[in-house]
Amino acid sequence: MAGTNSTNSTNASSRKRRHATPSRIGQVRRQAIPKPRVVVALLLLVGLVSVLLLDGYLRSEVGGDQRVRSDASSSEVPDSVSDGGPFLTFANGRPRTQSVADKTIVLTFDDGPDPEYTDQVLKILDDNDVPGTFFLIGSMISRYPGVVKKMVADGNEVGVHTFTHVDLSYQSAARVKREIAQTQLALAGAAGITTTLFRAPYSSTNDAIDNESWPVYQRLGAMGYTSVFIDTDSEDWQLPGVDKIIKWATPKSGKGAAVLFHDAGGNRDETLVALPKYIKQMKAKGYTFTTVSGAQQQQQQQDQQGGNGFGGPQGNQGGPQSAQGGNLLQAAHHKATGTTLWEGRALIAAVAVAEWSVPGLAAGLAVVGVAVMGRFGLMLILARRHYRQRNRRRFAWGPPVYEPVSVIVPAYNEKECIANTLNSLAASTHPIEIVLVDDGSTDGTAEIAESLGLPNVRVIRQENAGKSAALNNGVRQARYDIVVMMDGDTVFEPDTVRLLVQPFGDPGIGAVAGNAKVGNRDTMIGAWQHIEYVMGFNLDRRMYDLLRCMPTIPGAIGAFRREAVLEVGGMSEDTLAEDTDITIALHRAGWRVVYAEHARAWTEAPASLGQLWRQRYRWSYGTMQALWKHRRSVLDRGPSGRFGRVGMPLVVLFQVVTPVFAPLIDVFTVYAMIFVDFKASLLAWLAVLLVQLLCAAYAFRLDREKYRYLLMLPLQQVAYRQLMYLVLIHSSVTALTGGRLRWQKLKRTGQVGTPQAGTEAL
Repeated sequence: MAGTNSTNSTNASSRKRRHATPSRIGQVRRQAIPKPRVVVALLLLVGLVSVLLLDGYLRSEVGGDQRVRSDASSSEVPDSVSDGGPFLTFANGRPRTQSVADKTIVLTFDDGPDPEYTDQVLKILDDNDVPGTFFLIGSMISRYPGVVKKMVADGNEVGVHTFTHVDLSYQSAARVKREIAQTQLALAGAAGITTTLFRAPYSSTNDAIDNESWPVYQRLGAMGYTSVFIDTDSEDWQLPGVDKIIKWATPKSGKGAAVLFHDAGGNRDETLVALPKYIKQMKAKGYTFTTVSGAQQQQQQQDQQGGNGFGGPQGNQGGPQSAQGGNLLQAAHHKATGTTLWEGRALIAAVAVAEWSVPGLAAGLAVVGVAVMGRFGLMLILARRHYRQRNRRRFAWGPPVYEPVSVIVPAYNEKECIANTLNSLAASTHPIEIVLVDDGSTDGTAEIAESLGLPNVRVIRQENAGKSAALNNGVRQARYDIVVMMDGDTVFEPDTVRLLVQPFGDPGIGAVAGNAKVGNRDTMIGAWQHIEYVMGFNLDRRMYDLLRCMPTIPGAIGAFRREAVLEVGGMSEDTLAEDTDITIALHRAGWRVVYAEHARAWTEAPASLGQLWRQRYRWSYGTMQALWKHRRSVLDRGPSGRFGRVGMPLVVLFQVVTPVFAPLIDVFTVYAMIFVDFKASLLAWLAVLLVQLLCAAYAFRLDREKYRYLLMLPLQQVAYRQLMYLVLIHSSVTALTGGRLRWQKLKRTGQVGTPQAGTEAL
């Protein structure tokens, strides 16, 4: 008959219980994921995605359109426009063109700003005391606002060249308007101005206007923009050589011209050599230099004196005026105010964040990738070595261990599982006593245990105080020098205890981690956890065992020298991961912790996503607590400091830092698949999956598991792994914000029954 040791509980003490009572289970479920911290975690994820999308948009990876129209009809374009001057405006809906006066050159530059070439172009212009008109791409403005600010301050004029350098003839009216508006915002944020000048990407002379682009110019003209074309093209983008650049840029017969150069968009070394020579040659021929606005003002003066520079009907040509009384060479500029100015500054700030963070994230991704692959390699090498070493025919820890041991089973409301747990222990091939510590259960757990009538079972009742207190109570009540700790929902094989305690033949070993198996693995969630247990936990333990820095003895199956547990003060209540906490404490006390791969325990894993989230949230947060508690272990010396020197960095890197940043791999992969190169990105992802599959297959081979569960690995990588990332991020946010998390009881079903020796799956 089972012996009992009961302690009465009072109503007052029940109000102080640390576990949720059945009437409060619904509240616990609702509070399992604190909403503010979930919001913070989701905001971090949304912020990351937003930064990537913004950076991709700036680089034309998101929303980019490389189409360029050619050979379209121009039958609907008025001849007065096709044959007119390079400045196109609309007054009262009527198109007007304006030419550059004779012996006058308007230097125009496209595709900037560029941090390398534009600055050098500006210096050349300043050295030669000539202005330029720069048609800027909005995305480049937002990335290099300082260059634009200097450009405007030096007296140069700027115009819009769209935000992403797309052929507007292919775009909707809304896209056209957005391209212009975003560029204006970038100008407002960079230099505090907006502009009425516009040049379309891929445009050239007036006679290149076709029926598809003509409506675009009409809409922009109605919005008050002057569309700027060219008279001569240096074609410097072709890198034809300095002499040809100068030749092609030179107007014929002393006529005036709007001349096209490029200060960005490729190699502009030849442009930098040709430009000062060109300016000097043109000045020697009697040419003067001005901006688009300056040329318009000059032509207006000639018109007032009786000349006519219009290629279209005479009348008000609609050229820009300096309404603010500023520099006439910058008459197209207008001071940005109000929401335009602040939205522009916000855009520049957001782009600055993206410009700094994306390269940083990419570098972090590279570090994470190297760390992950290095971890895989290290695990495979050490796991193989561990297997071969521990499975040698003559391997022994020392003298065989035959002495009886105490098995401590803490239990709180385990009525579904406790019978299976105790019955499995009763079949043990090693002599044991079973100490069931009932932690204030309200579901009759203790009564069920007593009703089984099993020999060598003691039921100890205590007021609800938590798992750590229950384990400590069991250690104090234990009669033998070796104690085995397990969970109340776990079942052992008959040989489990015998195999688990054999390492204690070595007097330097203070604790042994067993091989925890998922018993309810026939569901999708169970199969995912089964893969994780075999690959992520047990393969890790082989590595940590050889490195002598085991970070965690699983709560489901672990054995300890009783004196070692008492020496470090027992199971601490300082953290939610009491198993990790005591393992590290044992290392620091100089004890060795090893892994017994053949000592198997079958545990009931969470059966729903909600329960899984709560369990892993507690594990993750508790691990962080334990690492922080033992942070000074890195300063420990001698054998006791091995965990601090080796284990602590490995655990922090592989269980905290790497998983936190691991979502970058998936986010970047999805981004690349959608916006960059789907095929190459997919192949890269499949290559990583193949490496993981090989590692998992090897882990399954070592544990003699059935390979069929690996069919779930691809889906696990897509769905389950993301959930674990969110859990870890959630835990990190909780830790950083100083949040507290109490113990949470998971719902059990009792599906894991008593196994037979050598059982592979239940």
